Formats: sequence, structure tokens, C-alpha cells
Amino acid sequence: MKKLRLALLSGGKSAEREVSLKSGGQVFQALDKNRYDIQRYDPQTDLNRLIADAPHLDVALIIMHGRWGEDGTIQGLLDLLELPYQGSGVMGSAVAMNKEVSKMLYRQAGLNVPRTVFFSSQDFIDLEAIEAEVGLPAIVKPVNEGSSIGVTVARNREELLPAIQEAMSHDHRILVEEFISGVEVTSGILGNHELQALPLVEIIPSESYPFFNYEAKYKPGATSEIVPARLSPELTARVQECGLKAHRALGCRGYSRTDTIIRGDDIYVLETNTIPGMTATSLFPQAAAAAGLPLTVLLDRLVELALEK
Repeated sequence: MKKLRLALLSGGKSAEREVSLKSGGQVFQALDKNRYDIQRYDPQTDLNRLIADAPHLDVALIIMHGRWGEDGTIQGLLDLLELPYQGSGVMGSAVAMNKEVSKMLYRQAGLNVPRTVFFSSQDFIDLEAIEAEVGLPAIVKPVNEGSSIGVTVARNREELLPAIQEAMSHDHRILVEEFISGVEVTSGILGNHELQALPLVEIIPSESYPFFNYEAKYKPGATSEIVPARLSPELTARVQECGLKAHRALGCRGYSRTDTIIRGDDIYVLETNTIPGMTATSLFPQAAAAAGLPLTVLLDRLVELALEK
């Protein structure tokens, strides 16, 4: 069987560069070398080489997170190069990365989201009005970042302004939203036209962390994950349906992972990841493994979905 010529992209220049490089290394190890002739590219340094090689490549795997990798930028370049890639295209990637636009689309799809206010660095910051709108504690986020970079929980009004300043150091536009205490569950979706809702993953950060922040995400042992999540069949089905609705509302393709918080019987959609972490211990691969798709098989499936385009 002739090997597919596969471009593996990781690294880039976002705040999540190191995570992307680590993921890229583990994906390289997991890929079936009998099926793929793998060429690795770091878009921070290798764009010219990628462009030159593109006519001789069959497919790309984008293992990049954050800006310039998950926001539609690299997808646009690959479209121009006519090189198929896994996951969402320019539009789906861009709207999922933008928390302001994605929350608008969630609401239009009938999904429940936390109370949220948005503002830019040049806007007047009225702490009293923010507290009246979303309450305290509140969670403050840059609109266009991932992996909880620049995210802070403000427990009181004194902590609110420093949290806003921290978020603004990462983005000119930020959001402050209601902090909901509950069970955090993530819903993985796989497929192009026919969508498969994967088993849910329950996320339990150590008590040392106020929420599932950057360190809790990536420090070994900082977080426990339970697959499948400890929910009733009825609630499981509802959360999976939220994942499907979010995937469709944002125009995602191939795969996605939507994070939710459950409080009582209420499900709140937080955000959708169009390029979820892809190490063997990442959330999406854990869900896929529970569905009978270990990482090597999952990567084969993502390549198949990319070539369907």
C-alpha cells in the first residue's frame, strides 16, 4: 500500500506553543509509520518549506492550539495550498475561537450559557455595573485565547480589576461571566456529515485550583478525569446533545470538544475547542478510547475525515 504523505504541523507562535510542540511529538509517535510518510513542520519557522512541499503532500494534521493555529489562520493557508486537513475550516475555527461570537451562536441554537458581559480596552470599566450584571464571584477571560491563558476568578470586587487587567494583557477584548460552581463535563464530537457523540469526560481539578486553569490542565496529577462521566443516562444524553448543537451552531467539522458545567439539572455551555489536545492522556483521546478508538486509530479516522473534504 502506498503511504500517504502527511504534513504534521505543531508549534507556531501562540501562547500555547509549548503545549502544541509536546502534542505534536506524541502524535508523531502514535501515527502508523506503515501508513504515513510524515514530514514535520513548525509554522513559526517552516512556512516557506511547507508552501514549497505542499504539491507533494496528501494531507495535513494541524496539532496547534490558540491563535494562528486554532483560529482559522493556518486553515486559510492550507486552503490556498489545496492541502486537506483535519477539523474545522476557516469560519468554524474563527467563530469557535472567538468567545463573544460563539456565545451568540450558542444562544441562537437554544443552548444555555452563563451571564456574560463583553468590553474592550478603551471602554469605561464600571465594576459596580459588572457585579450587578453577572454577580460575584466572576470569571474573567480574554475573548481570543485558549487553555485558560489569561483567565482569572475574581471572588470579590477588589479582585475584579486586577483580573480584568490580566485578561487585557492577552487580548484587547475580554469577557466577564458568571462563575458557575458545578460538575465540569466535556463532550467530544467526531465526524463530518454523520456525527458521533463520544462518551463524556468528567473533569475534577485538585482542590488546589480554583478552576480548570492552565496548570490544572497540563501539570501531571493536577486533575482527575472520569470516563464515562458519572451522570444519569438522561443527563448524559442531554449533555451530548449540547455538544452536537454547539458543533453544528459553530459550523465545526471533523471533530470538536465542547466544555460544559452542570449545576443541578441545568447545563451551561462554556466553549468549544476545534483542535482539542491530542496526547494519549488528553480529554478528547480519552473519550475516543472509551468509544473503542485508541489514539493511533483515532488519528487514522481524523485523516480519513480530512480526505473526505
